[in-house]
Amino acid sequence: MRTGASFDALSREDLAVLVPELLLCGQLIDRSGMAHLISAFGREGMAAIAIEEWQASSPWYTRRMQQALKYEGDDVVTIFKGLQLDIGAPPQFMDFRFRVDDRDHGEFWLDHCGALMDVEPLGDEYVTAMCHDIEDPTFDATALATNPHAQVRPIHRPPRRPEDRHPHCAWTVTIDPAHVPPVVEPHTEALGRTVARTVELSPIVPGGAGRDEYSGPLLSDVRFGDFSHSALVRIAEEVCLQQHMLTLGFLIGVRKRTDEDSASTLLRKQLTGIAGLTSERIRNALGLSGTFDDLATVLGIHPVLSPHQYVGRTIEVHDDHVRMRIGRDSGVDADGGWTTFVDADHLGPLDALVRGVDPHFSTRLVAESPDALVVDVIREDTPARESKDVQITRFSSGAEFVFADRGIPLPLTVL
Repeated sequence: MRTGASFDALSREDLAVLVPELLLCGQLIDRSGMAHLISAFGREGMAAIAIEEWQASSPWYTRRMQQALKYEGDDVVTIFKGLQLDIGAPPQFMDFRFRVDDRDHGEFWLDHCGALMDVEPLGDEYVTAMCHDIEDPTFDATALATNPHAQVRPIHRPPRRPEDRHPHCAWTVTIDPAHVPPVVEPHTEALGRTVARTVELSPIVPGGAGRDEYSGPLLSDVRFGDFSHSALVRIAEEVCLQQHMLTLGFLIGVRKRTDEDSASTLLRKQLTGIAGLTSERIRNALGLSGTFDDLATVLGIHPVLSPHQYVGRTIEVHDDHVRMRIGRDSGVDADGGWTTFVDADHLGPLDALVRGVDPHFSTRLVAESPDALVVDVIREDTPARESKDVQITRFSSGAEFVFADRGIPLPLTVL
């Protein structure tokens, strides 16, 4: 028997490849969930829930990353660094470019917006919902984590006129004590009371090769290969935690509008879609195959089951199966997050997750108790059909997006 590994077992090189993948998959959570929200609540209801989930989560996880990488501050540079490490702005797919005029003034623009590419075919009403209705309050909520007097305002934004306008959008960021801070909404306060906000993750241990923090100048791009192994482990854990916090915000918004059974159904659809696609992208990024050992590697670093300090699980590799135990007394259980929606009667999300590694994999219930859910992953003779929820998530161009090496990033500020 062999045990599954977590992020610290990966090489520095593999972690540098994995982190942008995790950021992208975090952004694709909305691709897996929003189609179902439109069906349940219409376009306006979907937009309202999207606003609430990002308002609830982004101020808290932004502060966590600032603290972890030691770039805390109250200026524009700090805001821009946070965007570079946010699941709402995965590198290259959401190609944020920055200009800093002084500590209180700057601009950013998107040379490429993958989210816009996904939504534009749906028409101007959906583009306006994303680029106006959702962005206005959520950009300010993200900036709130750095300075309550920061305001993010558009220079121009879609719907694009002319149709090929470039960059896709442009925004100013201004910090002024005269600005009235945005109201801290009840859903933001509620998420601030979760275990996810305060859970302790792997400390960054100085001394290895590479950067241990993101102090100093803002860089044109974050090149993850420049960070140390220890820093990359922590970044990967924080990015996974961002996904859990976003999902908790999603649940808050959905529960306001429907009964618990319907909310659970919507959450499981969202979970199934993103679980399967994320497994596939992790497998491909790390050059893994369909062996049980490689499956255990994916399980050990998959955002649904990570970070291990928040999601209690063990993974055992046997010759003819992988056994996974999901405990019921960890932080995610106290918060009522993703894995609490997986049980003996609802193994679909786990099936999608393992089949993202290989469609021949399938889960089998071993035992369920108040303490744990235990399942085996076995290999079937016939490959399973892909879940409809995963197919919906593939609607995004992010499903096939390929990252490029952009070379050495340039400093944009001199401190």
